[in-house]
Amino acid sequence: MVARNKPATVVVAVVALLVVVGSAVLLRGTSNGAPSADQYVSELDQVITEPETASVVVRCGANEDRHLNADNPVVSPGIPFGAHHTHEYVGNTSADAMSTNDSLAAAPTTCEDDDRSTYYWPVLRLTDRTGHDAHADGGGLHGNTGEVLKPKSVEIRYDGSPVSPVLPMPRFLRLITGDPAAFTNDYGPNTRARWGCSDQPGRYTTKYPLCGNATTLRTYDFGSCWDGNNTDSASHRTHVVFPLAGGMCPAKTFPIPRLRVTVGYDVPAGHPFAIDSFKEELRDPATDHGMYINVMPQARMAELVGRLNRSR
Repeated sequence: MVARNKPATVVVAVVALLVVVGSAVLLRGTSNGAPSADQYVSELDQVITEPETASVVVRCGANEDRHLNADNPVVSPGIPFGAHHTHEYVGNTSADAMSTNDSLAAAPTTCEDDDRSTYYWPVLRLTDRTGHDAHADGGGLHGNTGEVLKPKSVEIRYDGSPVSPVLPMPRFLRLITGDPAAFTNDYGPNTRARWGCSDQPGRYTTKYPLCGNATTLRTYDFGSCWDGNNTDSASHRTHVVFPLAGGMCPAKTFPIPRLRVTVGYDVPAGHPFAIDSFKEELRDPATDHGMYINVMPQARMAELVGRLNRSR
């Protein structure tokens, strides 16, 4: 479908008082392992405007089969529980620490049109209750307490360039967006967390948004300027970078489709919630991040690119 479009003491317990704005209860109750109350906001302070581009949505479900693990096949391949927090997946049903290009290419997928790519991000938890993995790696053993909240929706979208045609992504391209160490990295340039509410389109925050009855949104925008040669790099970032203001790619890079993943949740109003993180990151919302391995068949990728370019 084409459309337009610092290191610090670990917080062991937080007691959040009842907060009321108008008639809306924002946060209440006791929450073990939750971030401090000032990490939750009711106002989205960032406005992002983007040029109109063509887009193609790939339907992959919302992880109804509950594919979760504490692995990271992009950053820590071959190391079980290497993420030290739990990831949620859609797409390739086999993705884990031991995944290889061959195993991914042979595995089933939850996506339409045989897209066997893997798309994944840290789970979101309700922190005022005990999690199923309270004594497991990636969960309570790594400081990530609370029960995992299932996504309400997941949208996988590929966008064209506003200034030029795009090239196909190479198969087995690996990407990361956001900084899982944003807190200890003083919120540096790799920080790209984007939180929002469904009733405030175009507005975002790097804090946890208190959306009331609206859907809580997490958006992951990936780089779209490829070096033309590599499917990965030592940092998992330098082979694909972000475009300059206006959409132009930096010198010696080439435009590819921009991947955007948007995950929606029905967070019960008034209840504290947090993403999984490394323990030293204190579950800071700015540490939100996403990963991707492209295992889309080359013919399907060519078709997708053709649709994006024809619709410019």
